[in-house]
Amino acid sequence: MASFTASSVSFSAVSCSFKQNKVSSLGKGSLSFSGNGSPSRRLPALRFRVSCAAKPETVNKVVDIVRKQLALPADRDVSGESKFATLGADSLDTVEIVMGLEEEFGISVEEESAQSITTVQDAADLIEKLLEKK
Repeated sequence: MASFTASSVSFSAVSCSFKQNKVSSLGKGSLSFSGNGSPSRRLPALRFRVSCAAKPETVNKVVDIVRKQLALPADRDVSGESKFATLGADSLDTVEIVMGLEEEFGISVEEESAQSITTVQDAADLIEKLLEKK
């Protein structure tokens, strides 16, 4: 499942085409519109981020592991958007969280990938990506 955020626009009797060019982790593309009685309109290049959201079950398991590893109280709000640093994790805590995730999900996380994990959602997305490759 992919998602992106954009402004809402509605058209009637209009066709729309989108061409995307890959630019790093951001998508860049152009959007064209044409319709009955109106000339074709081409909008300038747009930038947007597409992210694949992990399954809620995966996010919940990651939340549980993070809570346990950081000894967080039950009333502390932890969600996919929670940043490890905001939750009080230092670099050693983050390494231990990754080790817990590897054990729980039966995966191996490369050091480079582990360093890019800053939120619970990042961890859950990486886990699903690695599980797909298995």
